[in-house]
Amino acid sequence: MQPFPGARPDRTGESDAAFSVVGAPLETSTTFQPGARFGPRRVRQFSETFDDYDRRTGRRFSELSVTDRGDVRAWDDAAESLEWLEGELTDVVRSGGLPLLIGGEHTVSLAGARATDPDVFVALDAHLDLREAYDGNPLSHACVTRRVIEEVADEAVIVGARTGSEAEWERAEEGDVTVVTPGEVADWEPDVEGSVYLSVDIDAADPAFAPGTGTMEPFGLEPTAMRDAVRAVAPRAVGFDVVEVNDRDDGQAGALAGKLLREFVFAAAARE
Repeated sequence: MQPFPGARPDRTGESDAAFSVVGAPLETSTTFQPGARFGPRRVRQFSETFDDYDRRTGRRFSELSVTDRGDVRAWDDAAESLEWLEGELTDVVRSGGLPLLIGGEHTVSLAGARATDPDVFVALDAHLDLREAYDGNPLSHACVTRRVIEEVADEAVIVGARTGSEAEWERAEEGDVTVVTPGEVADWEPDVEGSVYLSVDIDAADPAFAPGTGTMEPFGLEPTAMRDAVRAVAPRAVGFDVVEVNDRDDGQAGALAGKLLREFVFAAAARE
């Protein structure tokens, strides 16, 4: 496997890099279009053509101390897979690095949040993901935001959400959840206190821009709106992921995911 372009391979896990890419090809609860297990590979592959130099910041991605630890093996037991993944990400945090997680289904964000222990969970997502369980499974990708605020974070901000069950919308009205609809994103500025974990479900984008995802939802965000949100949150983030990319397009979702990861790193590095 080739590392994320511009990142140094780190198979030993002994690096003291500022940022560490970790692939998490978990796919146990996909409910529509499968293929999220190919997400880490697709994101790396369709990021290969990006220039190393970033004109906005005047910096080169390859000079920002980014390593790629490869993929963490996933199997059909979600709870055990998440526990193993949490351990790998905790190693990154303990070495002083910021984890850059590439999914895999959105459930992997729970491992990222557990490892980084943020105060606030910010998710770019078409869906609320606030179900108590889906088809009897509390570790479904459709439940991840609810699990995070039950187990780890004090609050959640869901940016770009435009669909959910009646029960989810009722849960979203409680004080620990803020929903920023697609029409509100242009004027949104993150007003949160404490540390933040930033999760990007690629289906936050309108399907016209990222058709390679499990559960497409029209009337979504344009890539520039997602970019601006990532840039705004990155300086206060302790962890990042991009999830739900699959292999059912010509690379649009993978390219967007890879570009957003790079935008996160450039913006986070600027705080130093």
